[in-house]
Amino acid sequence: MTVKRFAILGTGFWARYQLSAWRELDGAVCVAVYNRTRHKAEALAREFAIPSVYDDARMLLAREKLDFVDIITDVTTHADLVHAVAGQGIPVICQKPMAQTLAQAEAMVGACHDAHVPLFIHENWRWQKPIRALKELLEAGQIGRVHRATITMVSGFPVFKNQPFLADLEQFVITDIGSHILDTARFLFGEADSLFCQTQRTLDWVKGENVATILLRMRTGQAVICNLGYAQNPLEHECFPETLIHIEGSLGSLDLCPDFKIHLTTQTGTHITRHPPPHYDWAHPAYDLVHASAVPCNENILHAIRGGASAETTGEDNLHTVRLVFGAYESAALNQVVTLQRP
Repeated sequence: MTVKRFAILGTGFWARYQLSAWRELDGAVCVAVYNRTRHKAEALAREFAIPSVYDDARMLLAREKLDFVDIITDVTTHADLVHAVAGQGIPVICQKPMAQTLAQAEAMVGACHDAHVPLFIHENWRWQKPIRALKELLEAGQIGRVHRATITMVSGFPVFKNQPFLADLEQFVITDIGSHILDTARFLFGEADSLFCQTQRTLDWVKGENVATILLRMRTGQAVICNLGYAQNPLEHECFPETLIHIEGSLGSLDLCPDFKIHLTTQTGTHITRHPPPHYDWAHPAYDLVHASAVPCNENILHAIRGGASAETTGEDNLHTVRLVFGAYESAALNQVVTLQRP
């Protein structure tokens, strides 16, 4: 098996966990790291024994022989870096949210298409073990035809402590956690035709909205409610970063509950199973579930880079999620239902 050489661009909070997730897989090795603040790149390179360090991303791309690049910077740099990598003919992986605007995201996908290089989005939320298990049970059909679902990611966890830049975002909870939850809605139920969104800002020191409710009307008729919130308030069920999901069908219901438990309820009663994530020593204790999901996400992308089946979270696919994100902002601003155009 040929080892794929890659570089990472960005050495912030998530970079070390993304690198650790890559190390769980055979056949990929990080050979270079970039950060505009050089000493941060040097520190991560020492920690992970990465041979080359750069504070100029374009110089890295010009000098290194790479099979792919993993962009782990903030969203304000995504477009420029994706265009730069695509210009070198190198497959590119980009963190979510893909871009600051829908037009920017469409241009990124277009640039990679024109350069004949694949673009992948590191959308790991759908790769969480309990969410994958819920999807399998949903597809088994035991609860019949689904008519309504609620997906909740509401937490009092002090997310700003590890990621203080989130408090400075003009658009916060929908771009940040909403990108994950809206993608999860698509993963479970397909595409949406319309949406209605309401937002709130409950923390006066946070620039953007930190609470949002989004109602999706799916193409197959289901109503899906997405509740988002980082309000830093005490909650009875504080299970960050677990997602709670309730699905109603004609023959029963499915519930993804705290502690990774799934309740399948039909006329025969309620059957409870538990689906904890694998534990990795390198994972941050507070983010264990999310960090574990990076491994299968990376594995799926690496398989595609090797010439296997297309990855789930391509740039083209993630455009559907980006349309939901910015459609939600439009809906909240107009206080009306927004119809989503089909690409």
